[in-house]
Amino acid sequence: MPHVTKVDNPRWLKSLSRHANPGRVVNYCFFIVFFFSTILTWREVVVLEEAYISSQRNTLENVAHEFNNQLQVSIDRLTFYRNGMQAALEQPLAFEVLRQAGEEFERKRTQHQWSILLDNQRTLPVHGVSDAFVDETTILSRENALLGNELTATLEVGYLLRLSTTIKRAPQQMMYVSRGGFFISSRPVSGNNDLVERYYALVTSPWFADQSQRNNPGRGVRWLSWMLDTPDGPVRRIAVSLPVDYQHYWFGVLTIEFSLTQMKSMLATAAQGEEEGEYRLYDRQMNLLASSLPEGSKSDLMSETEKAQLAQAFEHDNRGGLRFTTNYVNWERIRNFDGVLVRIHHLDEGVRGDFGTISVVLSLVWALFTAMLILSWVVIRRMVRNMSTLQSSLQWQAWHDGLTRLYNRSTLFDLAGKAAKRSEAKGEPLSVVQLDLDYFKSINDRFGHQAGDRVLSHVASMISSQIREDDLAGRVGGEEFCLVLPGASKEEACAMAERVRARINNREILIGKGTTLRISASLGVSSSDEKGLFDIEHLQSVADGRLYLAKQNGRNQVCCQDEDSQ
Repeated sequence: MPHVTKVDNPRWLKSLSRHANPGRVVNYCFFIVFFFSTILTWREVVVLEEAYISSQRNTLENVAHEFNNQLQVSIDRLTFYRNGMQAALEQPLAFEVLRQAGEEFERKRTQHQWSILLDNQRTLPVHGVSDAFVDETTILSRENALLGNELTATLEVGYLLRLSTTIKRAPQQMMYVSRGGFFISSRPVSGNNDLVERYYALVTSPWFADQSQRNNPGRGVRWLSWMLDTPDGPVRRIAVSLPVDYQHYWFGVLTIEFSLTQMKSMLATAAQGEEEGEYRLYDRQMNLLASSLPEGSKSDLMSETEKAQLAQAFEHDNRGGLRFTTNYVNWERIRNFDGVLVRIHHLDEGVRGDFGTISVVLSLVWALFTAMLILSWVVIRRMVRNMSTLQSSLQWQAWHDGLTRLYNRSTLFDLAGKAAKRSEAKGEPLSVVQLDLDYFKSINDRFGHQAGDRVLSHVASMISSQIREDDLAGRVGGEEFCLVLPGASKEEACAMAERVRARINNREILIGKGTTLRISASLGVSSSDEKGLFDIEHLQSVADGRLYLAKQNGRNQVCCQDEDSQ
């Protein structure tokens, strides 16, 4: 009998087919597109973040540069005055008024406290204490041979200070404090009763002791922040100081003191024009010295944990940035100050800015693209599922008989041929059972084709209930069925055929209202263990011959042998 031959696919191709079904292909494509779109978006976010960080650093660098320039002015002033004093120590001016000032000092040096003011009042007064006070303090000394030169040099500095304060009002207080028991200040000293206390406070100030040859062997500029006790309570002060040395001898200290208000004014001037972010100045101990926010503005204080992270970062880098919960903080060390300048940019400021607008737009574009991608995936997935269901339905219809739901003729013989090859390769028997209903034409003639269809469906269900999982059953003609039994010997096939025949004959079929019908079937059996042949067409032909022999012998029976063998 003719049948359709199908080629076996390789195992790897079958595995690929299972994993590459249309639904999975759609899923893979969706996740690949989603993955790469997310990666590209993330790449843009990283680039945008780097640009934002670069912008923050550049802005802070500009403010730090302006702030450094302001501090440099004070340092240049100190350097200028120190150079002038060193020149005066080496070669004092030969003015009569200066000689008279030296003589006045010799007369007053034993007094508890004293002041020297030149007659023309073009220089600032020099205030001092007694020899006894100097002798009682180890850090002070009047034993240097150039003490007189130092006094006249101090008066010359006083002239320069008076001139500079007259031309330009300087809010900072500049002083020279000598180890020889006298000092000069750009701000007037209130009253004469507190000169000793004033001088004692100056020589015990942290910035004075910090300029000793032991503490500052490099003899350079030193910045210092400390708490000063005042009648109104402790107040933080900042000072920049520079030692005055000549011929390896430490004469005294030039210093400029700043209040927090003055530092705030300088920082506000440096940050002028920068509307976003807050600028803060910290010393090396992370004490807040100044903020660019106006007076009365609320400033978010950093926690101790955040301060500790910043302090640790300062130890390793001169500039950098850290991201906290709602703030981005970047810093830069001040070149002319022993501290750091910090810029705090709040999240809400970043959202309102250009980078925030771009970030929001980028996020919305990604979200819109993702939403459209998901919607497309759902639609395509549903279409593919419907197409797959339709394909499965068409495939099932191509392989099966629509009435009995058993394999059709071409599929049965195609699968039977493959089963025969496997059985032959394993050395197992293969049996074929051919079944035909008795007097089926009369059923159609008497009760109609609808009744005949019901009989065929009933017989198919009886066959399906008796065969094993690996057995094959199909409808090969109008009322003719074929069973292929891999691994079943002739005796086992005959026994199964008998069970099928008995089950069909023992059941009555309801074919109409109140009308039942008992049917019978004739069966023929053949097996490969008879002659060792596994050709499925041969076995089916032999079983078909024995089927007709069963019909000739009275129907409703199973025939397992040819007539000449009986």
